[in-house]
Amino acid sequence: MRSYHLSHTGAGPAGLTVREHATPVPGPGQALVAVRATSLSFRELMVLDGTYVLPVKPDVVPVSDGAGEVLAVGPGVRTTRAGDRVAATLFPSWQDGPFAVEHLPQRGGSLDGMLTELALVDADSLVTVPAHLTYEEAATLPCTAVTAWNALTGDGSGVRPGDTVVVQGSGGVSLFALQLAKALGARVIATTSSPAKAARLRALGADHVVDYTAAPDWAAEVRTLTAGRGADRIIDVAGLLHESVRAVALAGTVACVGFVGASAAPLDPRAVFAAGATIRSVAVGSRAQFTEMNAVIEAHGIRPLIDRVFPFEEAVDAYRHYATGKAFGKVVIRHGGHA
Repeated sequence: MRSYHLSHTGAGPAGLTVREHATPVPGPGQALVAVRATSLSFRELMVLDGTYVLPVKPDVVPVSDGAGEVLAVGPGVRTTRAGDRVAATLFPSWQDGPFAVEHLPQRGGSLDGMLTELALVDADSLVTVPAHLTYEEAATLPCTAVTAWNALTGDGSGVRPGDTVVVQGSGGVSLFALQLAKALGARVIATTSSPAKAARLRALGADHVVDYTAAPDWAAEVRTLTAGRGADRIIDVAGLLHESVRAVALAGTVACVGFVGASAAPLDPRAVFAAGATIRSVAVGSRAQFTEMNAVIEAHGIRPLIDRVFPFEEAVDAYRHYATGKAFGKVVIRHGGHA
């Protein structure tokens, strides 16, 4: 079987090489998965560039997100069996509850990831994927979709029918947050940078779209669209916390998911205090949250948006396409079948 390896971080896609290995055999508590598809997220670019915030082991098999079919299980495994369609969690030991330091080992970083034809994983880190999804669609879920679900629901109160949710831009987390928030009964305001993207966001279900190139003060636009009240929840993927606090409702929540293109403007603690807002950092989610999200995806027939699919042999091209920032939807790598 073949696996991609990252020779060293900081090398970019040029650091990826393919090697052949013997077929692994699952030991106690393990499952052998024939990986049918993987997908890329911004995390993977940081791993390649050497800017990822968590440790990356030398010669790692990259990519956290993958889905496939269980081929065999080791002794003592009761949670899955051969033939099951599964996806693997990003943090294998994070089963439920709050995140803790013991859950830091992560797939495609300190642990080998899914850019391989066969993956040997802990069986209790697998979840059953929604029946209506293809492997390519299921492979998009572990990082960005679970992050979006955690941002929407992981604080105990969660999004309720009639709430207003703001999603920023059209990256992977934001697109999933839009679809999942609508499934939860929320009104969604999306921000974007072009009329073309605005049309696509409306087609996905956004109730309102603010083009921040035409209306740079998007926080004021959110206030206008909510009759001055502000949004109940803002999914902040860009680190624009000073603007998100201006747009959030009294006692609302700002879920801080990332800091891509973050503004240098400081966050005024007086504004946070005046807003009475909760600012919560979000990093993916637990296996229990993944399973809970999958139930909602299946119940509502949600399908992830895929920009482009590359064959396994062209994984480097997939990385390069994703790095352009032009993808609208997930970039997926399709793996060949393996008996």
